[in-house]
Amino acid sequence: MSKFLDAISVVKTGKFWKELIIMTLGMMVTAAAVYYFLVPSKLIIGTISGLSLVLVSIFGGKLSVYIVVINIILLILAFLIIDHEFGFKTVYTALILGPLTDFWAAVLPWQKLATYNPVIDAPSVMGDPWLDLCCFVLMLSASQAILFSINASTGGLDILAKIVNKFLHFDIGASVSVAGAVICCSAFFIPNNPIRMVIIGLIGTWINGLVVDYFTATLNNRKRVCIVSKDYERIRHYIINTLHRGCTLYEVIGGYTNEKSIELEVLLTKDEFSSLLNYLKTNEINAFTTAGNVSEVYGLWTKNSKKKAIKAEAESR
Repeated sequence: MSKFLDAISVVKTGKFWKELIIMTLGMMVTAAAVYYFLVPSKLIIGTISGLSLVLVSIFGGKLSVYIVVINIILLILAFLIIDHEFGFKTVYTALILGPLTDFWAAVLPWQKLATYNPVIDAPSVMGDPWLDLCCFVLMLSASQAILFSINASTGGLDILAKIVNKFLHFDIGASVSVAGAVICCSAFFIPNNPIRMVIIGLIGTWINGLVVDYFTATLNNRKRVCIVSKDYERIRHYIINTLHRGCTLYEVIGGYTNEKSIELEVLLTKDEFSSLLNYLKTNEINAFTTAGNVSEVYGLWTKNSKKKAIKAEAESR
């Protein structure tokens, strides 16, 4: 009973509905990428959709049915091996992928967009398999990175990638490439399938991993800012009271002057970093500032800390 009440309380939160919308839109993009760029050209990229295309080519049947069945098997693995939150979210995304491919088929069939390409002996929406590959990878990778950021996935391959990431500790992009390459090789079982198309699929799988890492790093990018200044107290108060971020203070010794000083170190978003630089310039604070990019942050730092601090301040009044 308590678990049921906990589930009800989660459904009532704004975070739940925000993530639900994000997952739905992400899966609509994924389904469009599969339907318009994989299905017509018969490209076999290292995804569950690609594996489903292999099964359709060998055994016949409906693409959406294979996608759903394979995802159900992998979802069981997600619950048992990864975690329940990831499993529950992936249940939703995996189960709507098949129906969403049917949705795009009803809204705008690929037959109205594709032209026949004699080189690959198949239709192609972009007219060239490499362009189809690029469009598919960009759309899929963006969706994967966004869903990974909220501890969800597009299902299928992403579940295998998460398992590889968990046990072998590869970057998520490398995990996508490893899991995808295995699936991509299944295209060799398609009768009369040109080896050229398999090679294109393997290259696409590798690029997919690289682009996922790029999008993930971009979404999680933070600025690690180090400031040396005699007015460190003013800067510290601005960081804590205005930006609502914590900071660390170190005592440092100048190598040239041999003078002792204080260095502040803080992690900020790009907007917060711009605000800090503007504050230093407007108040004519003499400071030596360096900044570098940080792609991943764990622990107490949270991107919602500013909202929480403002809310706590309002409630205390």
